[in-house]
Formats: sequence, C-alpha cells, structure tokens
Amino acid sequence: MKLVRFGNPGEEKPGMIDADGVLRDLSAHVDDIAGNVLLDEYLAKLAQLDAAELPAVDGEPRFGPCVGSIGKFMCIGLNYADHAAESNLPVPEHPVLFMKATSAVVGPNDDVVLPRGSTASDWEVELGVVIGKPAKYVSEKDALDHVAGYCVINDVSERNFQTQLSGQWTKGKSCDTFGPIGPWLATRDEINNPQDLRLWLDVNGERQQTGNTRTQIFTVAKIIEHLSSMFTLHPGDVISTGTPPGVGMGVKPNPIYLKAGDVMELGIDKLGSQRQVVRAD
Repeated sequence: MKLVRFGNPGEEKPGMIDADGVLRDLSAHVDDIAGNVLLDEYLAKLAQLDAAELPAVDGEPRFGPCVGSIGKFMCIGLNYADHAAESNLPVPEHPVLFMKATSAVVGPNDDVVLPRGSTASDWEVELGVVIGKPAKYVSEKDALDHVAGYCVINDVSERNFQTQLSGQWTKGKSCDTFGPIGPWLATRDEINNPQDLRLWLDVNGERQQTGNTRTQIFTVAKIIEHLSSMFTLHPGDVISTGTPPGVGMGVKPNPIYLKAGDVMELGIDKLGSQRQVVRAD
C-alpha cells in the first residue's frame, strides 16, 4: 500500500493511493497514519479494503508528512563511504546517530525556509524507514519485520549551525521545515529489498545527487539492530538512513548552498518524489 496524509497543515486526513494513482480517503477506517495504525495487524486490515469502494478525493490537495505524531526522528550520518570522503571524515565503525527535532517535519512539497543567519543550508536525499512494531534487542536477521514502511526524506542541513556552533549536529538539522517527509509511506511489502533503491536530487533542474542504497555502509537491518540494542524503537519512529554523495558542502573548490528561490526536486525508486521551493525567513 501507498499510505498518505492530505490536507492543510495540522488538519491532515489519512489516505491511500490506489493502483491507478487515485487518492482515496481512509478517514472512515482510521484517524491517522500514526502510532498503532502502523502495527502489522492494523496495516493488514487496511490492505483488505477494496480501494475502489473508498471515496476518491477531488482536486489536488496538499500532501502532508506521510507519518503523523512522530515519536523519535533519528538520523544516520556518514552512511555512504563516498559521502564521508567528500565531507573529509573517516568511515565510521558504528552507525553515527543524531536526532532531528520533530518540529522540523513538513510535507514533501512544502516550502523550505532558510532560518535567519543561514549561509550554508544544504540538501540531502535519504531513504526513510518508519518503525511499525516495537523493537528492542532485535537481531539483524529479524530487523525488517519491525518496519512498517519506507519513504523519501530530505535531511536539509545548515552546515555552519551544524559544525561551527558549539554542541551537536542537531542544531543544524532541526531548523523549522528542514524535514520534508513523503509523499507516501510504502508499506514494507511494496519494497522487496531496501538495499537496492536508486536515490536522486536536483537543484534548479541540475542533478546534484545520484546514489543507490546498495552502497550504504550500514544496511537498514543493521541500523535497526544497532539502535534497538540501546533503546526501544516504537511505532511511528522514523529513521533517516544517510545520504549519498553530491551535497553542496562537497562541491570543490567552492561549496554551493541553498538560497531563496532555489527549487529542490528529489526522489527514490518506488517511493515517489518531492519538490520544495526555498525561501528566506
């Protein structure tokens, strides 16, 4: 299934994209695409619905973040060796974890707003993983059984906030609008192998990032095993699994950063695409 949330910010309704690409309203069956709705038993009930009998949604409503009420927004840094190299950082021995504030979350086509004082805001297309079943001390072998589905994430990052201000990366990762998620949550049965998905990102029509999850240092399963060895992952938790090379920071000799008026377009095979216009606060 392709599950979505549509409508004005804060008023999103649950929906489904049917086999013909028609947006269907799920409001009569679930309150939101969030929390326990992401458990296997609830997803199985939704999968049994006849999509043709669900109300079709007229027009072209805004898509919100494809997951509501996110608990933890976890991000894995330097998970592609060639991205670590362009960042002038060593390949990590263990998954690098940082947190992104849930207040950064917006819809896949909402504007990205540069915060005041920003001079080095950057783009990062990433595979998002949404937890469906609680995970604690999960083995790599069983890890994917705890996934509800997958989505596109743009881990927008202010590099000066991230690296020049004392403290953690979280400062440069958590600015408002710096977490576009969606357009849809593809349930795990839609993705046979999360380690074989092509990612891409364009800025103003020029290709900046091209990659494939097969080159990740730590697989989705390994990441879940690692994180669940330290704390419980809950339904609705989101993991952004790292970006391939091609970020603005890595452009030599002079990095390229986002400015007002720029347009980012990005996507992942089978997971749809996003489009964000950049504007200043």
